[in-house]
Amino acid sequence: MPVGVIMNCLAVLAGGILGAALGNSVPGRLKTQLNMIFGLCAMGMGINTVIQLANLPAVIFSVIVGTAIGVLLRFEERVTRLLAGLRKPFGRLMRINNASDGKTGEAEYMAEFVTVLVLFCASANGIYGALDSGFSGEHTILISKSIMDLFTAMIFACSLGGAVSLISIPQFIILGLIFCLATVIYPLTTPEMINDLRGCGGLLLIATGFRILKLREFPVVDMIPAMILIMPVSAFWTGVIAPLL
Repeated sequence: MPVGVIMNCLAVLAGGILGAALGNSVPGRLKTQLNMIFGLCAMGMGINTVIQLANLPAVIFSVIVGTAIGVLLRFEERVTRLLAGLRKPFGRLMRINNASDGKTGEAEYMAEFVTVLVLFCASANGIYGALDSGFSGEHTILISKSIMDLFTAMIFACSLGGAVSLISIPQFIILGLIFCLATVIYPLTTPEMINDLRGCGGLLLIATGFRILKLREFPVVDMIPAMILIMPVSAFWTGVIAPLL
C-alpha cells in the first residue's frame, strides 16, 4: 500500500487549495523564512539516511558517475521539457488566474508553474522516498516530505492559484509507478543494497537542502541517475570487490 505516496499527494492537494484561498495575504517574510526551514529539514532528512549506508565507496562512485551521466544526457533539461507538456491541461485555469492578477505575465507564470511541477513530480527526495517506501515499506521520508510539501504548495498557490493543487495528479502517477516498480525489484535486493540506496538518496537530499537554501546550485535532477546505478554497484562491490579487500 503506497501510504507515503498518497499522503504526499494529499498534502500537495490540500496545500494548493489552502494557498489559493489565502491569496496574497501570506507575508513575503514568512515565505522567505519557511523556505530556509524547508532547506534545513531536507538536509536533516539526508543526514539521517546517509548514516545508514553500507558501502561508502559504492555510494560515492554511483553519485559521481550517475551525475556525470545526468549532466551529459541533460537529464534535468529533458525532465523539465517533459513536465512542461503538462501545461496545456492546466491552461484554462492558468489564464483565469492570470486574468485576476495583472502583476504576473503569462510567460512568467508558466515558467514558475513548470518549476513547481518539477519540484513536486521529479524531486530527488520524492523519487528516493517512493523507492524506499516500495523496497522496505518504510514511509518516513515521504511522510516528512508531505509535511514540507503542504506548506510549499500553500506558498506557491498564493501566487499561482488553484492549479498548484492539480499537480497532485501527475505526482501520484509518477511516484505511484516508482513505488510499484520498487515492489517488483525488492525480492532481488539485499540489506546492503537497500542501505546503500538510502545513503545515495541521503546525499541527494543534502544537495536538495543546499539548493533550497540557495547556498549551492547542485544539479539535483541530473543526480537522479545515481539512484539507478547504486543498487547494481552495491551488489558488485559487496559480492566481488569487498571479499578481495
